[in-house]
Amino acid sequence: MPATDISNLTIDSDRLWSTLMEMAKIGGTEKGGVCRIALTDLDRQGRDLFVRWCREAGCTIKVDQVGNIFARRAGRDESKPPIMTGSHLDTQPTGGKFDGCYGVMAGLEVIRALNAAGYETEAPIEVAVWTNEEGCRFAPAMVASGVFGGAFTLDYALSRTDPDGVTFGDALKAIGYAGPEPVGGRKVGAFFEAHIEQGPILEREGRTIGVVAAAQGQRWYEINWTGMESHAGTTPMEGRRDALLGAALLIAEARRIGSRPNGRATVGVIESKPQSRNTIPGRVFMTLDFRHPDDAQLSAMDAEMRAAAARIAAEHRLDAVIEQIWYFPPTPFDAACVAGVRAAAVAAGLPHMDIVSGAGHDACYVAKVAPTGMIFVPCKDGISHNEVEDARQDDIAAGAQILLQAMVARANA
Repeated sequence: MPATDISNLTIDSDRLWSTLMEMAKIGGTEKGGVCRIALTDLDRQGRDLFVRWCREAGCTIKVDQVGNIFARRAGRDESKPPIMTGSHLDTQPTGGKFDGCYGVMAGLEVIRALNAAGYETEAPIEVAVWTNEEGCRFAPAMVASGVFGGAFTLDYALSRTDPDGVTFGDALKAIGYAGPEPVGGRKVGAFFEAHIEQGPILEREGRTIGVVAAAQGQRWYEINWTGMESHAGTTPMEGRRDALLGAALLIAEARRIGSRPNGRATVGVIESKPQSRNTIPGRVFMTLDFRHPDDAQLSAMDAEMRAAAARIAAEHRLDAVIEQIWYFPPTPFDAACVAGVRAAAVAAGLPHMDIVSGAGHDACYVAKVAPTGMIFVPCKDGISHNEVEDARQDDIAAGAQILLQAMVARANA
């Protein structure tokens, strides 16, 4: 097929769907979800299957020093930088079949569709699997794409530890994916990531394709409260230094702070010690996640939270230590990539709309070093990070078709 003729290129909806369902068996849960935590043996199994499929599709494979996998389909002109797509294979502990995995399998389907058509793009095509996108075992999230994009150093990523004290680097070696390739430092022609929306907007608006214009900014915190353990029966209420009370009051403040227009605030982890029902908690660890599409508002949320924590600590004779462990500002995506996604949706006659991503994605860090765009498709009831996460096969196929058209158009530009 001539490189200029892309109108007849189509993905195979059933093949894509069956590939997704096959990958979902690795770490599949009784409730129909997936638990495939980063750098575990289940993660290795998912990676091995992806690599096998890509080799069967004629791709060459490279793995970098943080375990990112790159499957490459040669182009007519190998001197051109690759047009890249991809996402992640790791999941939340109660994750679904589509978060991340869809973007990887859609990329594989692009390659398979090109092979089936006998189509040669001008620039090479690559599909990436980014390591530890979720961040539930090794914080912060998206650390490996962050190294690729220059936001973190290699040593920083490899030194991250999980709750059991295992380092990222040791876990990577244990599953056999500590690759030899340098992380980043090479030119990428463009990067497109397909993903379920993880929210309710597309479904509510009756749109098949979300043309992602930007991703909102995030700040992650770890907060330690210290009071004093004392007897639950003999310590008067006015004499208590209850660390859990400090945490509870800040949780309520965070809810208020995050309730501004377009704001988000989440306390996802809370650990109280000494975990005795008749002892007043003397130590509490908590996490806090702030998000907003406007960086000035995100900074204002930070200032309000710190002021509230200081006031609570003073009023209740507590110590509060706040550490911001992760920050990235709102990320606008490349105008030409966004336009390419929109043009593909228009050409396909699919209902679409511009949208801002409420979640962070590997694309946010890749955008620091390459022109980047994203494609969203609806998910049922907007639910994600949950075993009941679901999506319609037609929507999944439509997003992959837009990915195919946008990538090939860019590869031939």
